[in-house]
Amino acid sequence: MKKFIIFVFSVLVIAGIVAIYFFFISSDRRSRGTTFVIPFIRNAEAHQDWAVEALSSCNDAPFIMPTRGLIGYLWDDSFKIGHRHQGIDIFAGTDIGITPIYAAYDGYLSRQSDWKSTLIIRIPSDPLQPGRQIWTYYTHMADQAGNPLIAADFPPGTSEVFVKAGTLLGYQGNFSGDPASPVGVHLHFSIIKDSGTGKYLNELEIANTLDPSPYLGLPLNKNEHPTYPIKCTTSEN
Repeated sequence: MKKFIIFVFSVLVIAGIVAIYFFFISSDRRSRGTTFVIPFIRNAEAHQDWAVEALSSCNDAPFIMPTRGLIGYLWDDSFKIGHRHQGIDIFAGTDIGITPIYAAYDGYLSRQSDWKSTLIIRIPSDPLQPGRQIWTYYTHMADQAGNPLIAADFPPGTSEVFVKAGTLLGYQGNFSGDPASPVGVHLHFSIIKDSGTGKYLNELEIANTLDPSPYLGLPLNKNEHPTYPIKCTTSEN
């Protein structure tokens, strides 16, 4: 009987910890962006004032906006236990293959031979920390089945092709890696640290990425609790 009571007590304690996490801790980790993403995807025409403009700049930030749409999910957002979002998600509010994606800054573009929906651009000198190399990463540029929506100028195997800021890279898609589970049409954009040996680090780890806020002149760090919709409030051009 005593062992049974201890067992029940242990189960209740664990259940309590899980409940506290989901209702208090993880509620702070979950993105507020969802309350804007869903209505924007369902009826973008009614919410065009939520969208940022492609090729625009804000507050003298060095990067231009790589695409048009709603900035829905932010750097360090969380969608599940243990997950931390490594960049920002910009939702087109259109069908696949409609909304253009552009280079946010000058650099050298590469596309691995097995990349269906992704490009990466090497920036030899970080505009905010000259002398430090960084990389910009663009993904979800393919349809549900994995058919690329990347510009023909950048076929698989492309290596170190110089592109200017504003160069057309491709179009927003909904490829997730699993044809049975497409994502909403959007661009995932992140800034990746250099390995120190001229390579980029693994983008899947947030520690390997940089907060994009100062590069785009917008509050894009989830921990700063920005007000939605996120748009330039002073000098968008």
